[in-house]
Amino acid sequence: MSGYAPGTLVAARGRDWVVLPGSSAEFLKLRPLGGDDETVAGIFPEYETVTAATFPPPTSADLGSAVSAGLLRTALRVGFRASAGPLRSLAGISVEPRHYQLVPLLLAMRQETVRLLIADDVGIGKTIETGLIAAEMLAQGETEGLAVLCSPALAEQWQAELRDKFGIEAELVLPSTVNRLARDVPFGESLFTRYKNVVISTDYIKSETRREHFVKHAPDLIIVDEAHTCVGDGGGMGDKAQKQLRYELLRKLAAREDRHLILVTATPHSGKEHSFRNLIGLLDPTLADVDLESSKGRDRLARHMVQRRRPDIRKFLDEETPFPKERETQEVAYRLTPEYAAFRDSVLEYARESVLTDEGELRKRVRWWSALALLRAVASSPRAAAETLERRASVAGAEDLAEAETLGRQSVLDLSDDEALEGIDVTPGGDADVPQSERARLRALAAQAKALEGKPDAKLALVLKRVKALLMEGYDPIVFCRFIDTAEYVAEYLYKGLGGKAEVKAVTGVLPPVERIKRIEELTDKEGRRVLVATDCLSEGVNLQEHFQAVVHYDLAWNPTRHEQREGRVDRFGQRYDIVRAITVYGQDNGIDGIVLDVLIRKYQAIRKTTGVLVAVPQKGEGIVRALLDGLLLKSDDKAQLELALDLTAQVDELHREWHKASERESKQLTKFAHSGVQLDEVREELNEIRAALGSHADVEGFVRDVLTALGAGVTPTSDGLETATGQLPLGLRHALGAGGAGDKPKDVTFRRVPPGKRSEGVLIRTDPKVSAIAEHVLDTALEPSLPGRDRPASRCGVVRTWGVETRTTLLLVRYRFHVTLPARRGGKPPSMVAEDARLMAFRGSPSAPEWLSEEDAARLLDVSVDGNVDPPKVHIERVLAALPAIQPTLDERGDALALRLKESHQRVRTAVGAIRRGLDVVHQPHADVLGLYIYLPMTQTGGVQ
Repeated sequence: MSGYAPGTLVAARGRDWVVLPGSSAEFLKLRPLGGDDETVAGIFPEYETVTAATFPPPTSADLGSAVSAGLLRTALRVGFRASAGPLRSLAGISVEPRHYQLVPLLLAMRQETVRLLIADDVGIGKTIETGLIAAEMLAQGETEGLAVLCSPALAEQWQAELRDKFGIEAELVLPSTVNRLARDVPFGESLFTRYKNVVISTDYIKSETRREHFVKHAPDLIIVDEAHTCVGDGGGMGDKAQKQLRYELLRKLAAREDRHLILVTATPHSGKEHSFRNLIGLLDPTLADVDLESSKGRDRLARHMVQRRRPDIRKFLDEETPFPKERETQEVAYRLTPEYAAFRDSVLEYARESVLTDEGELRKRVRWWSALALLRAVASSPRAAAETLERRASVAGAEDLAEAETLGRQSVLDLSDDEALEGIDVTPGGDADVPQSERARLRALAAQAKALEGKPDAKLALVLKRVKALLMEGYDPIVFCRFIDTAEYVAEYLYKGLGGKAEVKAVTGVLPPVERIKRIEELTDKEGRRVLVATDCLSEGVNLQEHFQAVVHYDLAWNPTRHEQREGRVDRFGQRYDIVRAITVYGQDNGIDGIVLDVLIRKYQAIRKTTGVLVAVPQKGEGIVRALLDGLLLKSDDKAQLELALDLTAQVDELHREWHKASERESKQLTKFAHSGVQLDEVREELNEIRAALGSHADVEGFVRDVLTALGAGVTPTSDGLETATGQLPLGLRHALGAGGAGDKPKDVTFRRVPPGKRSEGVLIRTDPKVSAIAEHVLDTALEPSLPGRDRPASRCGVVRTWGVETRTTLLLVRYRFHVTLPARRGGKPPSMVAEDARLMAFRGSPSAPEWLSEEDAARLLDVSVDGNVDPPKVHIERVLAALPAIQPTLDERGDALALRLKESHQRVRTAVGAIRRGLDVVHQPHADVLGLYIYLPMTQTGGVQ
């Protein structure tokens, strides 16, 4: 291949390039030296001049402080976007994954085609675990693109997580974006081949025409969020039909055996065995019938499934994960005011009359659901009650009993764990198809409801009191409501009641997903205390732990899992409070809350506390709740209701026994899917070595501080980072930091230690764009010695006197390039890539007879104090520069040794996880680059040089 092997340097178009894998004698695939994959170019040597090149050594004219060595080294490491080690993606991500979060990645590495179900508990970090697999597969060339299937409410968050944490740019494919994207797609090409990485609304793409096109052109890697919402027990109306369409989509995608598939859910088993079997059957059709009661069957599933509880990973491989230490829960009760109680009784009387109709079975069912919707709205808020009384219910348009049942369940009940959350917060509406005489009665009830807003509302008064107490104790709460109208009502009155002591905003399904995130950012960008009032459109997927520490359940969800999802928004990895709070508000006398609390919520919490697992309500739970509610509607006296409750006691007891049994079975099986026996000791060693090579967050913070200080910026430490006055910075760097261009007033820039930062802030991590801009400035200016010294924080040469050495010591900063070839999956072409590494090498004495130091001793030179300067330093530098050709073979030998070490590292990791090793190779590309040369001369007692 014309002698240009991957990793070699060539000169073309007036600059130096690195030859990449995929090049040939006729065509060279090149990356600019120091560039990234976004700047790759192709050149035809037949038509353009291409010559071999070498990186120029430093010169004696490029003199500066020995502090430059540390700055240049860190700048190089910040610039690396791919590690030569076995976990290649770690160089290009902005998170430092916990050890337990690597387990799904290691399971993926051992599979020829990745088929995984990641089912960790709420708040453990499933998105990070999934992103790690995706980033590694992209970095290793195992896939060229990915598609995330999720609800539209979570699409923006998935896009941001992939971009901000893993450097993966993905386009949103939603009804609101698809036309814009399609305009840039050439005729005859698919949108899904034009855009390699996409985040797609599952419900948009599941329709038959779109589904077939997507299946044909989908990328090799598919990620399915909230995968439990995509499987069901078969066809039918409403939500069952929707699940069937989603399931057909996934089944067709999974049918291609070489397609990678990652399913993500915190609730893999919703209490329906058939649904769970459908789910795991997507990973491998034979799993649908595997015997999970046997050890052999669980072993088979464990190859494809990982499921951990917090106790499994709180301390993992001697690394402790700082989850909140405690979730402090509390139930608080209220009693209706006399005015509200009178209104409730009037509504209940109307509801009872309405269900006792002789208008046929369909009409009876519509009336029943409408009455139940009305009672639920009354229990929520007077505004939700008024809205329900004034609008037509969706169930009223049902054409048969099955459709009425489906629409009623969707609008009133929360008991299904496998429904998407979009649209669930709409106020259900009552029965508008009534005689004129009844309409007058409904209008009167609606007026009565509106008059109850504010002071006559004991529930609102209680929550205002509790929110004030939380704010006084330093907690920022999220108040969860069932209906949009209730959330807007609560937000309005909380704002008035708090009197400006906290910012209050409501986020509901009225807002499109992108606007929900924007409103949360508006709330959290402001200083001071804050209260977020939300519906369950935010109870899944959206991470709020950075800014909120407490949850108030204003309305009981009729599904305990949804309570867990709400509390999981704050009780999760990344929460900085040791104790998070959860307050459940319920009515002692509203006729509904007591049923739900006794039969479902308290039992769920007791099972969770006893077994530590989250198991959905068994299927018969809905029937019992509906029977109790039926009694509330159909029985007109307390004695009759009591008799009904006693009649159902045995059924409730049976439900609870079945629930406990399922939880204990799940708890026993979890030990297998927790993968606690995975041997990660060697992997941990490799991980620590990769982290050391890339630099820690502390290294990055010192680098940013030192560079900005050297450039004349005022840098002030803060409790969580740095504050920088940018007025003295070079104009180009100031512009790159977003601090203003020519003619603009310079803006201060804040750097935070812990992500995420605000939009104008930087984060002290190596992949942050502002940190990358600083590193790029250091490297670019170091290679331009003609620039004025005030604009160059680092130089490539330096000579100092120090008490830190006893004899003349020379430190070299060396860049190595490696050609890495990985094992092929399923007999395909072996992925290969070029990776870089920066190493410090040092020797004592003369360059003609060097005594080489260990890497550890070389690194310690960065920390020695500078106790004097040398005048003139030039002669010392020129002596070593003249000897560089003689030293070069030793530098290249070290590169060969590093390549061998890297290959052994890859092999150890693959052996530990049982992955294939055949075809693995790491080759050092000769002629390592000397980027920096620094000489340390010992001090004598008289201050002279020895």
